[in-house]
Amino acid sequence: MRKIDLNCDLGESFGRYTVGNDKEIMKYITSANIACGMHAGDPDIMNETVQLAMKHGVKLGAHPGYPDLQGFGRRNMNLSAKETYNLIIYQIGALDAFVKMHGGVLHHVKPHGALYNMAAVDPQLAEAIAKSVYDYNPALNLYGLSGSELTKAGERVGLKVAHEVFADRTYQSNGTLTPRNQPNALIQNDQDSINQVLKMVKEGKVTTADGREITIQADTICIHGDGPHSLTFAKLVSQVLSSC
Repeated sequence: MRKIDLNCDLGESFGRYTVGNDKEIMKYITSANIACGMHAGDPDIMNETVQLAMKHGVKLGAHPGYPDLQGFGRRNMNLSAKETYNLIIYQIGALDAFVKMHGGVLHHVKPHGALYNMAAVDPQLAEAIAKSVYDYNPALNLYGLSGSELTKAGERVGLKVAHEVFADRTYQSNGTLTPRNQPNALIQNDQDSINQVLKMVKEGKVTTADGREITIQADTICIHGDGPHSLTFAKLVSQVLSSC
């Protein structure tokens, strides 16, 4: 079986107030999506997380989001295509400065939260994001929800695209994630999450919240590092994937 990338959103804290288990989770993932200071993160945390990822040989990714610290980037914003384009360029450049300073190479870009979810269904927003990534560096990979408008836009502009699936989120019948403000958006049971991962990786399918089965492409799997059992789950998923 082809090797599946395991990614996690990291660096989502401020100064000395560390959130989650970044240092430990880094041991079990292959790609890190590092917050760029808009929805979370700050220069100190960005610098520290880049160094930590490089220490563990983890691929470096920019994780740009809406400028919404209070809402953790999970609230929708109505920005123009130009504003979105500039917002993404700004954040990629900020993280890439730390990457270059330490002799690393930026590998990918993955939008965060509301920006990610809106781009999954909005072709114009998706195009603005894909174009910004391509114009910054056409060698970068774009991570987006599997089969979404974002991955389609990335492929159209000529980017290498990774179709992303989620270990701990439920799906709707149109392939989008169940919104976090709805019941059962998160899969709470570790074994249920593992079963979903195995089905997506081995069969290319996922069972939706309403019981339907849809086709899905799994190039990279996202786990979250801020839950109460995130470290244990990261280790478990890593072990399961390595044994496939």
